Amino acid sequence: MKGHPILYSFRRCPYAMRARLALYSSQIQCELREVHLSDKPSEMLEISEKATVPVLQLDSGLVIDESLDIMKWALSKSDPDGLLTEYSQFQYEVDELILLIDTKFKAHLDKYKYPNRYRGVEPVDHRTIAMGVLKGIEDCINNCSYIFGEKLSFADMAILPFVRQYRIADPEWFDNVMPLPFIKKWLEKFISNSIFDEIMIKTAVWKPSAEKVVFP
Repeated sequence: MKGHPILYSFRRCPYAMRARLALYSSQIQCELREVHLSDKPSEMLEISEKATVPVLQLDSGLVIDESLDIMKWALSKSDPDGLLTEYSQFQYEVDELILLIDTKFKAHLDKYKYPNRYRGVEPVDHRTIAMGVLKGIEDCINNCSYIFGEKLSFADMAILPFVRQYRIADPEWFDNVMPLPFIKKWLEKFISNSIFDEIMIKTAVWKPSAEKVVFP
């Protein structure tokens, strides 16, 4: 296989958003293949038993199918903003924070946002527990634009797509009731950043006969 790396992605998936954020920051071009999650292409399933997005297939044939690994691969190849340098300085703290988001926060986010998928779930209870996780980040931000100051960092890229999902579950409550003002400003800053528009481009669901979409 020769040419651009191939990224199987789903526009709204927070894990796929992570990958696209890092690829955009690195300016490594790839062929973007938008996936319909209820009808995943056989080409993706053949290279990844995980069968969820994102999946990155390099031109060497190597497959990377974990979002954080895709981020680190892309930035290891090209990191004009020094995101990995900053990450390495606070690696333990950042890894612990991302793990908390990927486990505890994500579990309660799903029960809050999709209560019909679970038995006996009270979504507000899970909203409250998830908000407790965000309270820890609120204390870190402390009126800065991002976690480590005024610049978007590796940690922000890995976490903010999930905070966006939390807001989507009930935007009115998030915007007008949730008592975490710095979290609100943090997400607003991210959504208003030009990088957000660039990674959220809309493309048709990929088919083998489709014209190649190059990203970024």
